[in-house]
Amino acid sequence: MTATAGVVQGQESAFPKAEYDARVARARQGLVEAGIDVMIVTGPENIFYLTGQQTPGYYTFQALVLPVEGEPAFVVRQLEYFNFIANTFISDAAIYQDSDDPVAFLMALIAAKGLKGKRVAIDKRGWFLPIATYEALQSALGTVHDAAGIVEKLRAVKSPLEVEKLERAAAYVDAGLNAGLAAVLPGATENDLVAAMMGAAIAAGSEYMGMEPLVSSGPRSGVPHGTWKRRRLEAGDPAFLEMAACHDRYHAALMRSVWIGKPPAEAVEMMKVCQEALAVSLDAIKPGVACEVPHLACQKVIDAAGYTDNFRKRLGYSVGISFAPDWGEGSILSLNTGVKTPLVPGMAFHLPPALRVYGRFTVGVSETIVVTETGCKVLGTVDRSFREIAV
Repeated sequence: MTATAGVVQGQESAFPKAEYDARVARARQGLVEAGIDVMIVTGPENIFYLTGQQTPGYYTFQALVLPVEGEPAFVVRQLEYFNFIANTFISDAAIYQDSDDPVAFLMALIAAKGLKGKRVAIDKRGWFLPIATYEALQSALGTVHDAAGIVEKLRAVKSPLEVEKLERAAAYVDAGLNAGLAAVLPGATENDLVAAMMGAAIAAGSEYMGMEPLVSSGPRSGVPHGTWKRRRLEAGDPAFLEMAACHDRYHAALMRSVWIGKPPAEAVEMMKVCQEALAVSLDAIKPGVACEVPHLACQKVIDAAGYTDNFRKRLGYSVGISFAPDWGEGSILSLNTGVKTPLVPGMAFHLPPALRVYGRFTVGVSETIVVTETGCKVLGTVDRSFREIAV
């Protein structure tokens, strides 16, 4: 163990120790039910959920070793050690050097703790488990069991403390979107819009986001997931703005649409459909209802208006803990056809119905919500109207 110098254990933790203890206890119960003796957690979102550890340095190997019985241990790069101490309440840090082979180091730790030969599982669903690392683990362990979904199932339902984080993030998004909307003027560039959005959200309190804002204008806005590219806005241009903001790794997101001058009738009608689709979707969200129900309500409105081909996606996705490259938890839950998982109070989603005429324009409107005992709570406050900028 390396001395902690002036860094106090847990001084920057996002939650009290009791919150993590409860999460670990629930995760261990999931391991018992799955017949697993020890779980190796490598995904930064799952690591954060169980320990509080957060760092932009998750591009290097890190792993939580969580046995059903006994103290958890954390394999961490030397450079990240003090970060780990500041963010977590875990006392057992296994520190490797840049000259070490992290997987061999992990295997030595597992052997030293008497866990070799046990039923070892790994969270295979994460973004950050390279094939080479997985194959090395499989070679060393023989059989690697699958722990995918054990932690994610817990993350799907937010505690009251987590909901507070989402509410803070939503306030930052409000500040960013309002600033971006105010910056949509003839002669401004897409970069000006994003600078206003990011500056206002960060000034309001946001930390670094899991994904960059999606901002585009003119014909560029008709391409999904377009990002800013210095284009200068002109009279007659649409502008599409979507962003997230973050509080203690918890993300809320928001989408709005603007037109410089009078929008064409087609765009006005499509925006009305988006607004109606969002409204009926929000009304459909209730505890016990399957995740597909709000999506089907949205799709029904879009189909009836004749825009089926302009909407080829899910209605929404869960939000919460995120690291780059995403601001959502879409791999955990989707509001989409065929998803029968019942909605539960504490689940949180971003619902972004958008319609596109590809290569011409996109219009859309969204909200981040939390499922409540009676329906849902909308976290944002930005007006949903289709903004028209006089020229």
